[in-house]
Amino acid sequence: MDRHIVLIGMMGAGKTAVGGELSRKLKARFIDSDHEIESAAAMTIAEIFARDGEEFFRARESEVLRRLLDGPPMVISTGGGAWLRAENREMIKQKGLSVWLDCDLETLWNRVRMRSTRPLLKTPDPKGTLTQMLETRRPYYAMAELIYPVQPGDTVDQTATRLLGMIREHHPETLGQA
Repeated sequence: MDRHIVLIGMMGAGKTAVGGELSRKLKARFIDSDHEIESAAAMTIAEIFARDGEEFFRARESEVLRRLLDGPPMVISTGGGAWLRAENREMIKQKGLSVWLDCDLETLWNRVRMRSTRPLLKTPDPKGTLTQMLETRRPYYAMAELIYPVQPGDTVDQTATRLLGMIREHHPETLGQA
């Protein structure tokens, strides 16, 4: 790989699962930026949000992303809100290929509704909150260099295989194949 592949999108889109499988197929390193933040803080993201607030978390997220992007090319999955910050978009644009895992609302909801680890969904109407977040974030995610429409019935392997095919077709330079 000659550039990072950075997966962006909503919580529940499959960034971590697909990123892990994509990295296996590419024989490349995989890092989940949320796990890196949790490791560095020795706290869960929910705990960071509760103790220090979202803005503090977003600043740490940018620091971790900068450190990862300064390293050798790898597959990186980001938190759902990372792409919303202009500085993060610019960092990713300079050093990697941004890939939006574009997932429909019902698939997202089915994947996140039973998880209690999503601090932004701890509201009286979590599905309404998710719907609003998706609508607000969609224009930002659409700025990605590559948009991958997630197929609801696909396995992680099928998604990673199809995504790799799209990268080879549209961005072969990322894989050192230009």
